[in-house]
Amino acid sequence: MCATGAVLSVPAAESRPTEQYLASQTDVFVSATRLPDGELQRAYLNRFDKANKRGADPGRNILLRGVKTGDGRIRAATKGELRRSLRVLKRLTAVPAMPAGAPTAQLAAIAECESGGDPTAIGGGGLYRGKYQFSYETWASVGGSGDPAAAPEAEQDARAAALLARDGAGQWPVCGG
Repeated sequence: MCATGAVLSVPAAESRPTEQYLASQTDVFVSATRLPDGELQRAYLNRFDKANKRGADPGRNILLRGVKTGDGRIRAATKGELRRSLRVLKRLTAVPAMPAGAPTAQLAAIAECESGGDPTAIGGGGLYRGKYQFSYETWASVGGSGDPAAAPEAEQDARAAALLARDGAGQWPVCGG
């Protein structure tokens, strides 16, 4: 299986003492004794995937592709490097808090009118997306990245509240004004 470059599954910890596993298609071999625990691996991979889906640029997947050294070689990531990278990924995927004093009743009415309250709604031939029917440009102007309709509902609520506070209800001429 290693000859084809396929990723091998890692067996239980008690059966790992001297084996090696192919970490990725980049021919980085990871000593089984240096593999991070499964929980850290899962958390890292989940956050990395989430960052990609949200349109953020998480950079290199150091768990699967290794860490580049100064001389151009690639080595396996250490647990410490994975933990630091995981903290960065958590910041990239954090959902902003709803601003204090946000007019939630007004936002609920706008969302109901714009999309029926559906956070995955797509309208206007694909130009307007999500619960509040953001255009990509407006979404980016309030700090969003990626597709608004793919963002968590709480993030859409927070970004709509920020837009309402910044520009007023005129951003939704039919439903807000």
